[in-house]
Amino acid sequence: MKTLATTVLSLALLGPALAQSVAPGGPKGVVAPPAASSGNAQKLNIARNGSQASYKGPAENFTGSVRVDPLFQPNAPSRTAGAYVTFEPGARSAWHTHPLGQTLIVTAGSGRVQRWGDPVEVIRPGDRVWIPPGQKHWHGASPTTGMTHLAIQEQLEGKSVEWLEKVSDAQYGSLPQGENP
Repeated sequence: MKTLATTVLSLALLGPALAQSVAPGGPKGVVAPPAASSGNAQKLNIARNGSQASYKGPAENFTGSVRVDPLFQPNAPSRTAGAYVTFEPGARSAWHTHPLGQTLIVTAGSGRVQRWGDPVEVIRPGDRVWIPPGQKHWHGASPTTGMTHLAIQEQLEGKSVEWLEKVSDAQYGSLPQGENP
């Protein structure tokens, strides 16, 4: 499942790069050669599977058992970071915001997400959630099923999240849209 998510992410990132590399004035589909090396080009950086330790989601930011598997941190000039986050049944994040937004791609299980003021929504494998910049929200597993998602966000001045108060049991327990009791 991680390989599938990584492939999807790679293709999503590769598409715009290929679209921009068409030779100016040239026919579509003809790719311009790479720019000449200026001697300061960055080299490939391969982080081998298992080279970054998993860690437990901090209790001040999460309710329940949460594991974070970091995938990548920004490599300048990029500001993008990503991780797999696995929530055990009933586990969830605290309310939080992201200065440049966040994309979640659910890879396993069943979860919930809620934007402040909106109803709770169910999310399942293959679902993609875009949280706009500055939007107060939370996400986590359903009460009976764990959930894993790929979380991708950009850093602004070195910060990618602002943690707020915990999600109450009443907020978490509200019936998601489209679910019957």
